[in-house]
This record gives sequence, structure tokens and C-alpha cells, in this order.
Amino acid sequence: MSPLLSLTGLTKAYPGVVANDDVSLSIAPGEIHALLGENGAGKSTLVKMIYGLVKPDAGQMQMHGTEFAPGDPRAARAAGVGMVFQHFSLFDALTVAENIALGMETPPPMRALAARIREVSETYGLPLSPDRVVGDLSAGERQRVEIIRCLLQDPKLLIMDEPTSVLTPQEVDILFETLRKLSAEGTAILYISHKLEEIRALCDAATILRGGKVVGDCVPRDTSAREMAEMMVGSTLATPKAAAHDAGDVLLSVTGLSVGSPSAFGMSLKDISFEVRAGEVLGIGGVAGNGQDELLAVLSGELPCRGGMVRFKDRDLCKDGPEARRGLGVLSAPEERLGHAAAPNMSLTENAMLTGAAREGLAQRGMLNWAKTRAFAERIIAGFDVRTPGPENAARSLSGGNLQKFVIGREVLQKPEVLVVNQPTWGVDAAAAAAIRQALLDLAAGGSAVLAISQDLDELMEISDRFAALNEGRLSDPRPTAGLDVEQIGLMLGGAHGMEVAHV
Repeated sequence: MSPLLSLTGLTKAYPGVVANDDVSLSIAPGEIHALLGENGAGKSTLVKMIYGLVKPDAGQMQMHGTEFAPGDPRAARAAGVGMVFQHFSLFDALTVAENIALGMETPPPMRALAARIREVSETYGLPLSPDRVVGDLSAGERQRVEIIRCLLQDPKLLIMDEPTSVLTPQEVDILFETLRKLSAEGTAILYISHKLEEIRALCDAATILRGGKVVGDCVPRDTSAREMAEMMVGSTLATPKAAAHDAGDVLLSVTGLSVGSPSAFGMSLKDISFEVRAGEVLGIGGVAGNGQDELLAVLSGELPCRGGMVRFKDRDLCKDGPEARRGLGVLSAPEERLGHAAAPNMSLTENAMLTGAAREGLAQRGMLNWAKTRAFAERIIAGFDVRTPGPENAARSLSGGNLQKFVIGREVLQKPEVLVVNQPTWGVDAAAAAAIRQALLDLAAGGSAVLAISQDLDELMEISDRFAALNEGRLSDPRPTAGLDVEQIGLMLGGAHGMEVAHV
């Protein structure tokens, strides 16, 4: 079968880095093709060239055997390329139909569009009401909006970037059924994900990038997840290991916490209580949008805790803001890394100063010590293998996974007594995820209390001593992770609050 899309010798360089170096690959009609690589390997740049967001410096692309050189995404869509980005581009206050109309060149009348949305969404097993306000949708339903928006354009090639990062296992199954149906109808899919078992279950072929170059390919179903991960990193993959240690005194305690969300589309917290001891990792799981952001904001001091109590050792934290809590040793790393955890246009040195000034002694008598701050940024870059030309590069210049490594490293190296982190390995490759998880385990082994909020249940089972589930703003009773099975966890995620989950 002749290829649908062929890339030959694609090269793209930026100051200080060659993002893609002589990359060649081909995708056949109906093929589900994985694009694998470490953070910073060049995956994002490659798909941006296919989608018309970036112009290659050298090489050529062909679609159906003819030259393909889209000058912008509109041209790519006209040629039959659709893309579902990792970060949703939706307006919360608008309806599903209104959001989809905004992404169309010439949208039909709203009534006709609504009917078409219903038809296409039901055909592909992604039922969606065009009249619902996007702000009221779950993360999985929002992804459906993005997918339906692409499918209405009848794409011949669908690019998907980390599509399952915010989905429940049940939603992943539905998505995979949809993608297989599209594949059977002849739509090719270029699939980017760090979840290698999903790659094995779904994809027909895989191309591996490392350092901007193609270093290999494989048939995922015939290749183990570890083998693919080691092809990506070029070395043996380390498995995180927890050092034997006992839990100590309670460092962080939360009692009867009830807080309204500052967002009209957020989730209020309802009577939450838990404690975390020195040397312990408490894992909190849940589907996106169930109060994770609000919980981190209360614990970091960004959101006032007007109902209930938050204590660090014997100190009431409710009157302390973020800087005061940092001074005490209560640090945090939010989920949204670009714009919340890091200022996009500021350098890595400046971003290191933003949260490290007090604990790292980066300011003296109101004057910033830039030499010391740069040295701190360099320690983060070296210690967490952040791929960047240097500490003066802007945060927005890093790939998502490399920025995640920088954000987590910045907090871990400050040796917090309590670290609260939301989605610690979101969007990072297998090797980087293992390194971040090991850093959290090492932090706990050193006597810190770690609260890890994550949608990745495998991650929480790997690093947590105890597990609790957040559902509609309520937290289940924390339980020892050892011995929990999938069915018990499912009951907890589904809202089994304040009750024992029976062993089955």
C-alpha cells in the first residue's frame, strides 16, 4: 500500500538546538503509528511541521504522493490533517456547538451543526450533547469535543498528542474503540504517548526519536514496554525503589476542610480530613476536575481555608500565605506548569528565583543574588536532566516534559519538610517519570512528608504508602496501598467516602 504521508530528511533547528535532524518516516492509510521519544526528542516539533505550525529548514513532505508543505494549520486541515492537542483549546463559558463552530472555517447554521455533532459523536461512540456548556464537562468529555471538532472536517490523518493523560481507564477504552473504527475506515493516526502499554495495545507501528534523530522502529505488540523505553533513552531503564524507613510524626494535618472553588466551573472541597507523616507518601487519586486543583491551592496558601483547619506540625497555616508557608518548609508544585508553576517568558534562572528565594538564600537585604540564583538553576538542570541550552533560556522554550522536570526539581532540591505535588509526571517520558518518582521516594526516605495528587493510578500504587480517592470534592478514608486491588480502587474513585471498601 502506498503511504498516505511521507517525510524525507526533515530538519528543523533553533538557536542552540537541532530539534529534528534528517527525520524520515511514512504512514499508510488506516495505520495507527506511534511516535515515541524522551522529552525534548523532537516529537512536538515534528508534528508541528506536519500541521503547518512550523516550517522545516530542510527536507520534504508528501501527501498521497504529491508535495505537502502547509504554511499554516488552515492549509494542513484543508489537506486532510487534523490534530488533537494535549492542552485543550476550549472556552468554558461557551457550549459544545459554539466551541466547535469557532474552530471551523465556514460553520453551518447552529441547528444544522448541532445535528451533525450528535450524528458524528454517536457514530463514533463518543456521545456528546451540543447544548452543554463546556465548563460543566469532565476532562474526558472535553476531549470528545476536540475529537469531534476534528472528525467533522473528515481528516485523512489524525494527530493525537498524549490523548489519555486526563482519562479514566473506562474513557481510554472508549477512545481506543473510536480510533480503531477510524483506522478501519482508512483514517491514519499519528499517536504520541508516554504510556507504553497503551502503545502496545493500540498501535500498528512505532518510530523512535532520540536527540532529534530517528534511532529505530518497531512493532509495538511484539515489543515490551521496557524494550521501547530503553530504545527511547538509549540505556537501561531504572526502576524506582523505596528505601526501608518508618513513618514519623505528623507534619501536615487537615481537618474538616470545606472550601468553595474560586472558579464557576471548579469543584468545592467538602469536609476533607487527612494527615501525612514524616517519611510517608500519601497518594490521592481521582479523575480530573474533582477538586485536585482546589486542594493544592488551599495547601499552598493560594486559596484561603475558611472552613476547617490546615496545620503544619503544631502551627495553624490558615492565616499564612504562600511565601510564609514556603519559609516554614511547606512547598508545592501545581499541575499547570506553564503559567502557574513557571512564568513562560522568564528565564529558568528567574523561575528558580520565584520559589527558591527564601529557602535558598537568593536574596539579601532586598537585593537578588543572580550569581547564586543561576547556580541554583544549573543544579536543577543537572540534577533532573533538564534538556535546555542553558539557564537563561525562557521557560516556554522547553518541551512540556523538560519543564515538568525543572518544576519538580526546583521544589525537591529545596529540601521541603512537606511537599504537595499535583500530577508529578504529567507528560514526561518513562525514564524521566522514573527519575521524578525516585526523587519523591528519596525525599520521603529523608524524613519529608509527601502528598502526591495524580490521575495515574499505576504511579500512585508504585510510590504511595497510603492511598485516598477524591471524588466530587470529597476524600475517601486513606488506606494502606499494599493489598489494594483495582476493584477496590474503582469503588473509592466512584465515591465510596467515609466507609470501608470491602475486600473482594
